[in-house]
Amino acid sequence: MTTSPPIRIVLADDERMVRSALRAILSAEPDLEVVGEAATGAEAVSVVRERRPDVVLMDVRMPEIDGIRATEQILATLDEAPRIVVVTTFENDSYVYDALRAGAAGFLLKRAEADALVQAVRLVSRTDTLLFPSAVRSLAAEHARAYPAPPPWVARLTGRESEVLRLMAQGLTNAEIARRMEVGAATVKSHVAAVLAKTGTRDRTQAVIAAYEAGFMNAR
Repeated sequence: MTTSPPIRIVLADDERMVRSALRAILSAEPDLEVVGEAATGAEAVSVVRERRPDVVLMDVRMPEIDGIRATEQILATLDEAPRIVVVTTFENDSYVYDALRAGAAGFLLKRAEADALVQAVRLVSRTDTLLFPSAVRSLAAEHARAYPAPPPWVARLTGRESEVLRLMAQGLTNAEIARRMEVGAATVKSHVAAVLAKTGTRDRTQAVIAAYEAGFMNAR
């Protein structure tokens, strides 16, 4: 029986107490391993480049460079970039929205229960679903910077691709989308890849953000 390697995690927060609490929760799980810590945004970039984690829990507001810039630098300089989850105090913070636009895979509240934290790390690391889709939709709807006209990619989506994007925004996995659309999983995977390519986004979260900004979610 083969065992999957543990999910490697880097913690980036300027408060030592927060990092200690996160480490204690995550290290108690046999499939999770904290491989590094950072107290500033610049240090986070350095530690991630060195340790190559699977997931980064990133505070938004840190010294030197904030979590948004750190996220951008990490994703821009690593071919196999980790999944970055923003850890924040306020879920409607514009900083969080900017981090999602920069490429963060999702966000967590600092007051989240330990079980929610653990499951979020597992979810973003090893599945193809959206982390807390209702929260992402709410944040996108509130902070979206609407285009004066729909961007060209909207017209380039096929009918099936449009349907897939709407289901992605609901938080459905590829398997769930396949069942809903009554098609094969490979077909859905192909549609998702086409959606990401046409919207110019790197993952599901960014695609949903792009859809709201384009007014796509309100159009029929």
